[in-house]
Amino acid sequence: MKRGLLFLFCLCMLFPLSLALGQDVPMTEVGAGEGALDIIAWAGYIERGETDAAYDWVTQFEADTGCLVNVKTAATSDEMVTLMNEGRFDLVTASGDASLRLVAGGRVQPLNIDLIPSWSTVDERLQEAPWHTVDTDGDGVAEHYGVPYQWGPNVLMYNTEVFAEAPTSWSVVFEEQTLPDGESNAGRVQAYDGPIYIADAALYLMANNPELGITNPYALDRDQFNAALDLLRQQRQLVGRYWHDAFIQIDDFVNEGVVVTSSWPFQVNLLAAEGASVASTIPVEGSTGWADSTMMHVDAPHPNCAYLWLEHSLNPKLQGDLAAWFGSVPSVPAACTGNELLTDTGCSTNGFDQFDQIHFWTTPTASCGDERGDVCVPYYEWVTSYIAVIGGR
Repeated sequence: MKRGLLFLFCLCMLFPLSLALGQDVPMTEVGAGEGALDIIAWAGYIERGETDAAYDWVTQFEADTGCLVNVKTAATSDEMVTLMNEGRFDLVTASGDASLRLVAGGRVQPLNIDLIPSWSTVDERLQEAPWHTVDTDGDGVAEHYGVPYQWGPNVLMYNTEVFAEAPTSWSVVFEEQTLPDGESNAGRVQAYDGPIYIADAALYLMANNPELGITNPYALDRDQFNAALDLLRQQRQLVGRYWHDAFIQIDDFVNEGVVVTSSWPFQVNLLAAEGASVASTIPVEGSTGWADSTMMHVDAPHPNCAYLWLEHSLNPKLQGDLAAWFGSVPSVPAACTGNELLTDTGCSTNGFDQFDQIHFWTTPTASCGDERGDVCVPYYEWVTSYIAVIGGR
C-alpha cells in the first residue's frame, strides 16, 4: 500500500498541486442524459459513419439517449493530458502512459462499476489492469478509474514493393542499412513523435544489447536510458519525419517515399483499403503496445451521458466493429464471434493471443518496481530528452 501511495505522490509531482485535489467519490446513480457528451479520443475510435457508412457506433447511441456526441481527436497521450487539464470534456480514451498521470493529477474520477451493467463481460485480463486501477485512498482496494476500450500492438508497417518478405527486426528503423530494393533506408523511415517512443528503443536494446540488463522498457536506470537516447540520436539521421497524426502518416506513406515505420494497425488497414502496397508485422524483438481505457473527467459537465456511453462502449457490436476498423483487439471477448466486419478470425489476426508478449504503455517513474529502488528515469525527463533528440541534440 505504501508503495502505491508513494508512486502516486511521485506522479503528482508532474502536476500543479491544485490539480491533484480531484473528486474521490463515485456517482451512485445514473439519471437522464444532459443532451451532450464531449470525448477526447484517438483517431478512428469514435466513428459515426462519415468515413465509411458501415462503421457507425454513434448515431444509434444519440438516438437512444439524446446525448449528442462531440469528439476532439488527439494525436498523442501528452495532448490528451493537456486537453483534460482544460476541464471542458467528459471522457477520454487514455492509454497507459496518460491514464496514471490523469489519476495522479486529479483530472479523472473513480468509477462506480455497479452503474455499468456490462462490466462483467470485460476481458478478465483487463478488469484489474494497473493502468486504470489505483488504490488512491490507501484502504488496500484499488479504485477503478477507467473502462477498458481496445488494445493492441504498435506494429512495423512496410511497403511490400520494397520488402518482398516482412522485415524480421526493428533494426530497419534504427540502423542505417541497404533495403531489399538496393537503396538506403535513410530518409525513408519514420518514428513516433512522443516521449513514450523511448521505450521502443529500449525494447530493441533489450533484445540486441543484453549486457545493458534491460528487463522493462519503461523502467530504465540512467545508463539504460542514455543507451536508448544514443540509439534514438542515431535513428535521427534516418528519420524523414516524426509522425503523430495518423492521416499525415498515411499521406507520407503514399506520397513522400516512406517505406518502413512504426505505426498502428489503423493506418495499415486504411492504406490497404485504398489499395496501397502495405503490410505490417511484429519483429522478433516484440512490440510495445497500448491498452486504452475510457476515463471520466473529475468535473465532467455531462456525467449521466458519460455513464451511458461507458455502458454503450462495451456493446459487443461496437467492440467488434471498432476492432475491425482500427485493427485492434476488443476488451469484450464476446465481440470476437459473430461480427460480420471483424469475422470470427479477426481477434486472432489482431493479436488476441499475444497479450503477454506486448509491453503496454505505462508512465515511467523514478521507482523501478524492482530491487534497484528509485533510480529509474521519470517521465518528465523522457519528455525533455526526446524533444532534444528530435531537435538534433
